[in-house]
Amino acid sequence: MGAAVATSSGSQPRTVASRGDPRSASAAGHGRRQRGVAGAADSFPDVRCAVCGNLDSRVVDSRQSDDGSAIRRRRQCQACGHRFTTFERPEAPVLMVVKRSGHREPFDRAKVVAGVQAALKSRPVEPDAAEALAAAVEDEVRALAVTEVTSERVGRAVLERLRELDVIAAVRFASVYKGFDDLADFERELSLLTKLTKRTAPKAH
Repeated sequence: MGAAVATSSGSQPRTVASRGDPRSASAAGHGRRQRGVAGAADSFPDVRCAVCGNLDSRVVDSRQSDDGSAIRRRRQCQACGHRFTTFERPEAPVLMVVKRSGHREPFDRAKVVAGVQAALKSRPVEPDAAEALAAAVEDEVRALAVTEVTSERVGRAVLERLRELDVIAAVRFASVYKGFDDLADFERELSLLTKLTKRTAPKAH
């Protein structure tokens, strides 16, 4: 089942069709549908601001993802003015994550967000960076078109994006994801990150 299109809480003027004129009735129905879509860019009361916790936000920009699988919305908190990003996508089939122990559990994007937020703590990144990264990881693993994915595969997708976003956060995440036991593990990861950074850095002209 697809995600419902949100509508504005404000009232809209009603178009009344002339009785006995099917063309007018059709036009009125079309007008209502058009206003419903346009109203989606107004005000949504149920999205909590990550900065002040207020539930009232306003959509200031909406655009479709490159593959058309989701709608990215930039919202502004009505209380503190902070801007953040949310994603609207169709409800997807259950994707199971197979852990190292063999235990299976449904993919939970909130867990990915929590892990990324812990790695990004006190780092100079946007407040909604963890949510955006988790959404990208979910899109990647669902694009595999499988019903099960290993926790290692999910962790690798997170780590690859964290390396691009913030090196320190990537090392923090890797220490948990890879189970670092001693200083040599950290040194090895830093060495790998250094090599990757040099490889991907633009050449000077």
